Amino acid sequence: MFNPFKNLNKLEEYDRCLMLMAVALTCLGVVMIYSASAVMADKRMHDGFYFLKRQGGFAVVGMTIMLVTMQVEYHVWRRWAIPLLGFSLLLLVAVLIPGLGGSAGGSSRWIKLFAGFRFQPSELAKIALIIYMAFALERKQEKIKSFGAGFLSYMIILMILLALLLMQPDLGSAVTLFLVAFAMLFAAGARKTYIFSVILLSLPFFYLLVMNVAYRKRRVLAFLDPWQDPQNSGYQIIQSLMAMGSGGLFGRGLGEGTQKLFYLPEAHTDFILAVIGEELGYVGVMVVVGLFAVLVERSVRIALNARDSFGRSVALGIAVLLGVEASINMGVVTGLLPTKGLALPFVSYGGSSLLVTLFGVGILLNISSYGSKRAKG
Repeated sequence: MFNPFKNLNKLEEYDRCLMLMAVALTCLGVVMIYSASAVMADKRMHDGFYFLKRQGGFAVVGMTIMLVTMQVEYHVWRRWAIPLLGFSLLLLVAVLIPGLGGSAGGSSRWIKLFAGFRFQPSELAKIALIIYMAFALERKQEKIKSFGAGFLSYMIILMILLALLLMQPDLGSAVTLFLVAFAMLFAAGARKTYIFSVILLSLPFFYLLVMNVAYRKRRVLAFLDPWQDPQNSGYQIIQSLMAMGSGGLFGRGLGEGTQKLFYLPEAHTDFILAVIGEELGYVGVMVVVGLFAVLVERSVRIALNARDSFGRSVALGIAVLLGVEASINMGVVTGLLPTKGLALPFVSYGGSSLLVTLFGVGILLNISSYGSKRAKG
């Protein structure tokens, strides 16, 4: 009988470095979220510990999910690939239904749960797509170079997901899924002509999505010259750059930042790195960058050492997902990319992102245990 927990007593074979990076970033996130949100939470919620308690709770639940998932033999996810993708699609549809979906800032991206908690289905959809594509790529490996029987089938699934995300609208998650899917197809051996043709064909559509939507166009113009409209479209990035610049080499000190005091919007979510830059300085930011670099490197190494194509594809997909999300967030905060609402994995406030990310790390840790066996012999 198949036992998904048969690896339960072999914790020593997991990639401890990967686990350490994930735990370190999660703990750093909890501390910095409290620093960034305490004053705002006290004023708006009459409880300075509001976001600390919630993120701390998410961290505990997320760590538990990671520890349980790392014990589950990763081939179990083959069986759940199609149901998980189907469930994600249903949730993405549900957020568009009035009464079920929760709205904020003009977007409908959340499912209302209990006691004020909300879940963001797009986070689950990212992992669901990775697992499904790994499952399908393993089954149809010989057809990957065929357009009709191979490449096109993945494009259909991807386009459905992207369409649902753009209806929310959530362009950031759509771009992330697009990049992850094509990285997996490239690594699996899909023809480069197919990949680059679709990318080139998507560029005009992407241009229209950005330049034909007023708020996205304003973000691009603010990225090019934030000082042209410093009190409106350029305000957020200017405040972020001021926070990063005022921190200097070692920062003002933990809790001593001023930009978070109702100057920098979304200080505890999308722009948490700016608070780190102000309070912990350039050194603090580089520590965060270093932690992510090691985490992604270990994830890629797990993919290279995986014992089968399913494990390789899943590990690579999660590695690319973490790397892309972290890179886009850091690029936005430092003014290298237009403003986009994409969280910094592990660190930004948000239960959905943290729980699903730690779930993904749990899968990576289980794959790493089999990779270590392969490496040994």
